Amino acid sequence: MNTTGLTLTGLAISLAVLYGNLRPWWKGGHELKSLVPFGSGFSLGAVGTICTGGILGWLAGCSAGVANRAGETGTSAVTGSAPAGALTKGSLGQLTPEGALIVFLMTVGVVLAWKAAKKDEKKRMVGGAFCGFTLCVTAGVASLLDWLPGLINGGGAQLRAIVENAGVL
Repeated sequence: MNTTGLTLTGLAISLAVLYGNLRPWWKGGHELKSLVPFGSGFSLGAVGTICTGGILGWLAGCSAGVANRAGETGTSAVTGSAPAGALTKGSLGQLTPEGALIVFLMTVGVVLAWKAAKKDEKKRMVGGAFCGFTLCVTAGVASLLDWLPGLINGGGAQLRAIVENAGVL
């Protein structure tokens, strides 16, 4: 579970990574398929912030701290000062056992896509996951994505209902 909030300097690093990933798309003709690597990584990072443990929960827990330290170093090196003010923390909510199934399947999908991806696509996936892990712990982004846990939990509940009612289990 993520206990570290994002600071202004951490936000600076997250926004720099976001810009670095979206600029080539913007300059390259706005093709939606070129956003898929970043988007899949971002989605996995976002849902990782609602995991209370495991690999995704651990990554979510340490990503904001990494961003804060890197941002402090970078901002200080560029400007001579490093504003360390904490941003208001947010939370996407709780993950149900059925939602955990969906997150697991998403993770498998992203890992398989990672294995098949080219080098630049892998970088975009990592950048997306980093932005998802860090930006989704802020109150503003968590508020914008407050529908996501309900979608994941509801999808898992629907999958369970389909499997149980179909006599498969």
